Order: sequence, then structure tokens, then C-alpha cells
Amino acid sequence: MPIYEYHCRHCAEQFELLVLTGTVIACPLCQSGDLEQLLSGFAVNSGGIRAANARNARQAAVNSNDHRDKNAAHAEYVKKHAKE
Repeated sequence: MPIYEYHCRHCAEQFELLVLTGTVIACPLCQSGDLEQLLSGFAVNSGGIRAANARNARQAAVNSNDHRDKNAAHAEYVKKHAKE
């Protein structure tokens, strides 16, 4: 969902707008459609963000107490049943 920055040429209002399908692009102050789309100060790579979030979630799962407890229980189970 893209968020764009605009400058209204009619009243000089500067604003951000979430543009979805069917969004009417108009100044929220004066409702004018005479707008200039501004360049944003940053760019977002959603693929990079998704990968970073997945990496962080995997790391958090590995570091969790539950994960360590399950690994310890599994190791004890294998050790116990390997003797049989």
C-alpha cells in the first residue's frame, strides 16, 4: 500500500496520502485536485523487510526457552532409547 506525499498548488498544504484502488486524490484541506506529487525522503524494499523479519523471528525462536527445553528433552529421549 503506497503512501505518497503531495503539495497542493491551490492552498499550499503538504500532506501524505495512502493510495488504494479507488482513492480520490485531493487535498484534505481545500479538496483541490491541483496537486504535485513530492519525492519521498526514503525508499522501502518490502522484500528486504520481509526477509529481515523472518530472520529475526527464526533467531527469536532458536533463542527461546521453549526451543532449548524441547532440544534437551529430545536429546535425553534419544540417549535413553539408543541404549535399548
